[in-house]
Amino acid sequence: MADPTGFLKYEREEPKKKSKEERLATWGEVYADVEPGERNEKVRKQASRCMDCGIPFCHSGGSGCPLGNLIPEWNDLVRRGDWAAASDRLHATNNFPEFTGKLCPAPCEAGCVLSISPLSGGPVSIKRVEQTIADQSWEAGYVQPQVSAVSSGQRVAVVGSGPAGLAAAQQLTRAGHEVTVYERDDRLGGLLRYGIPEFKMEKKVLDRRLAQLRKEGTKFVTGCEVGVDLTVEELRATYDAVVLAVGALRGRDDTTTPGRELSGIHLAMEHLVPANKYVEGDGPSPVDAAGKHVVIIGGGDTGADSYGTATRQGALSVTQLDQYPTPPSTRDDERSPWPTWPYILRTYPAHEEAGERKFAVAVTRFIGDDDGNVRAVELRQVRVVKDPETGKRMVTPVNDEVEELPADLVLLAIGFEGVEHMPLLDGLGLSLTKRGTLSCGSDWQTSSPGVFVCGDAHRGASLVVWAIAEGRSVASAVDAYLTGASDLPAPVHPTALPLAVV
Repeated sequence: MADPTGFLKYEREEPKKKSKEERLATWGEVYADVEPGERNEKVRKQASRCMDCGIPFCHSGGSGCPLGNLIPEWNDLVRRGDWAAASDRLHATNNFPEFTGKLCPAPCEAGCVLSISPLSGGPVSIKRVEQTIADQSWEAGYVQPQVSAVSSGQRVAVVGSGPAGLAAAQQLTRAGHEVTVYERDDRLGGLLRYGIPEFKMEKKVLDRRLAQLRKEGTKFVTGCEVGVDLTVEELRATYDAVVLAVGALRGRDDTTTPGRELSGIHLAMEHLVPANKYVEGDGPSPVDAAGKHVVIIGGGDTGADSYGTATRQGALSVTQLDQYPTPPSTRDDERSPWPTWPYILRTYPAHEEAGERKFAVAVTRFIGDDDGNVRAVELRQVRVVKDPETGKRMVTPVNDEVEELPADLVLLAIGFEGVEHMPLLDGLGLSLTKRGTLSCGSDWQTSSPGVFVCGDAHRGASLVVWAIAEGRSVASAVDAYLTGASDLPAPVHPTALPLAVV
């Protein structure tokens, strides 16, 4: 069993990062390269902090990992140095642990029993252990194609090659179905490819998984918009089932602030996508922060991604704005008690490199020059309150003070409104919910027979771990639809929600 006193012997340690100067000089990942033997030994100590709790909230679907990752099991295997067995246990529940190890914000750590009290030294560094198992799995050759020994004779189309679509495709291919993944972009990966900056996950990590899927038999078609290049009639005639994993990429815009029409104001994805294409070798980005004062509106992950991208492009300054007050540095048990996701200040590596963040402020006006280009933003200190009758948020200035902030490039990172309007949905007779998502029944099937949905298209913009969990679950549902029953795991139900305080 685990070492019940491990957390008393070893302090929580984060992986070492490269120097700020080195990080800003390259697009590579921010973490320092460590010799595998040294890395593994450090992580074995971190895994020893796991107590193998009687009730492990870390892999509870409500308060921890929706994939149901067997965290105490592979923590103990790592503690004992059995990396091959740890790899087996990790891959038993997660198709792509290196994706979650790099990109997931780790609700499992928020649900760790050691998160109850700061006197414990902090939760087990589950994300670091997971990432190291994944790295060791590739280095030692544990990751091999799993080719199905049988063929069902059934054909499945997966529309979208993000984490949900790839997880569904891999599971269905391994179950013996003939799977083809369609991607409208020129390269595979969805947001993993063009939304996530290279400094968070190098694309070679994605490419090696895609190579595994190809060897297992999954087929891929890029540059194809289903519903246009491949008609709905052709789709229906060719495939026995369809999985929609099209994401929720319709960005939320600011249509009310005066001056929004000025040149130099963009949605964040209009900045991130061409920046990632530049790193792929596709030439200069049309939305470049080099030599500019950059203002990012929105305090979430997408804003942090634009933040780090702008600094690497050579911005003169970067300022990220958030309407809400500065979150506390430690968990407020009244607002977000354990094991719910804590409301705390989250500092990304990009925030350590350059620039600044401003809280409890809002832009009241975009200021332009004589040529119609944005040159500054007008800021007011604000308070966000909820209307008790309608429940809508109201942003109210707290005083008459106005600050003018230089801004040659403004990036709106204020969230996503749901699935993009596309001919495919019209052709299938599907409409969006009020949340901008696609609804489904308990079997993940939409109102269009034989058409299933998963990932952000169903849930709304969410975490990579939820996308993979839904992809695995929809694969089980499709397998049962095609064959009458399924042994594939289904870690989440379509109505599953993370534990939260209302």
